[in-house]
Amino acid sequence: MSRFNTIRFILGDQLTHAVSSLADADPTTDLIVMAEPADEATYVPHHRQKIVMILSAMRLFADELRERGFSVDYFDYQSRPTRSFTDALQASLKQHSIKQVIITESGEWRVKAEIDAWAAKLDVSVEVRPDDRFFAPLSEFAEFAENRKELRMEYFYRGLRRKTGILMEPEGKPVGGQWNFDHDNRKRLPDDITPPAPKSFTPDATTRDLLDHAHDDFPDALGSVASFGWAVTRDDALIALDHFITHRLPRFGDYQDAMTVRSATVYHSLISPYINVGLLLPNEVCRAAEKAYYDGKAPLNAVEGFIRQILGWREYVRGLYWFMGDSYGSDNHFDAKRPLPEFFWDGDVSMNCLKQAIGETLDHAYAHHIQRLMVIGNFALLAGLDPKAVCDWYLAVYIDAFEWVELPNTFGMALYADGGKMASKPYAASGKYIDRMSDYCQGCQFNPRKNSGTDACPYNALYWHFLDRNADQLGKNPRLGMPYRNWARMKDDNKRELIAQAEHFLTKLDNGKLAAKPAQTSLF
Repeated sequence: MSRFNTIRFILGDQLTHAVSSLADADPTTDLIVMAEPADEATYVPHHRQKIVMILSAMRLFADELRERGFSVDYFDYQSRPTRSFTDALQASLKQHSIKQVIITESGEWRVKAEIDAWAAKLDVSVEVRPDDRFFAPLSEFAEFAENRKELRMEYFYRGLRRKTGILMEPEGKPVGGQWNFDHDNRKRLPDDITPPAPKSFTPDATTRDLLDHAHDDFPDALGSVASFGWAVTRDDALIALDHFITHRLPRFGDYQDAMTVRSATVYHSLISPYINVGLLLPNEVCRAAEKAYYDGKAPLNAVEGFIRQILGWREYVRGLYWFMGDSYGSDNHFDAKRPLPEFFWDGDVSMNCLKQAIGETLDHAYAHHIQRLMVIGNFALLAGLDPKAVCDWYLAVYIDAFEWVELPNTFGMALYADGGKMASKPYAASGKYIDRMSDYCQGCQFNPRKNSGTDACPYNALYWHFLDRNADQLGKNPRLGMPYRNWARMKDDNKRELIAQAEHFLTKLDNGKLAAKPAQTSLF
């Protein structure tokens, strides 16, 4: 007869001692179960740094639980391999004769479906608790979304500002007299400024063991582990947060949209993976940034811009993901069907902006939001790449990617594949935007100021080709009125030249003739 009466099942993105499933846990009566199922590591070809970071963080969190007196039934992929969470739970239930399971709600529809089947399949009582690490319960977003024709982040964000009091005056007005300082945060990085390196960490023994086996044990995964320097414990994640607040937040706002060959991360925090697996909590991160403003250590545009990414975008995309249902991601608004080019997997492409953004992604499992949206996502949109293939790639390659946060950002925002449920217009742009916000074009064989010719930036003709071929769906969008008026005023010969230029490029793309070996820099 087992001394335990309840299993507390902890998922790999719930590495928080205060998570709801552990809130009232008792080491004398509760058994902790954790697992590294093969299905989770292989359902997309995850970046090896992502696999190592999550598995190492899980193992070290299990050690912390043991230090607190808990017994942990841990199914690691090396000595106790299991195919699924269900198989691990079934084995533990059988071994310990337990009939009750408590778990915090999962972050993805796929895992929710597996958990929902446990009661009937395993003849066990299952209590699923809300994930209260977020600012807003899912019901709050559902109430916000009800009867709204447009689900825009800005209004949900304002509601959460009021609810939390973050960056709010006592009388209910936003600090600084406005909600959003985005217009102040679009500066190109000057040539004489070099951002400081982000905080990195020397891998411990647990992490080193995983790094040593990453290529052999996960042959179908992608990416290099050579630059691995991620935090895998809460203590180190807190150090990374403090380093960001002190050294990078003050200039984060001005240059949050900037891109440069001199720095893969500019002034970004690199703490999103820590928040997403539970090593850091969203509230403590936002409060740390808010305190930096009140202490005079960071300007308001930087602090508000950073907090908006967490209190605004992160909460919003999570709510949207669940509100839209498990079929979200199955549409294809533009009927885009082009396969993912090979250079998405090896970074071997002649366009310098893509070479930098994809190359840094493959080397480090990281790229910041403008690289993801306005370089890679913009290209995928303009070239008509298949949304399912693009979303699977984003889910695989980024260390902070879980479906609940990745799918809305990629499918809805970058690709507009949901037809505008998330974004008010497609984030389509020519090469001139990339040139304005980066120094990528300086080292590129293509000229962002040219629309046609062998050295013309492909984004330029692709932009007009995209608008032309999707005029029926987009022509009446008020936010696209100006470009469509410009297109209408353009001479027919110029239109034909642009269309021909784009189609010539797309033919080369389909034939795999865009190769050029990249040279990458260090992340940390």
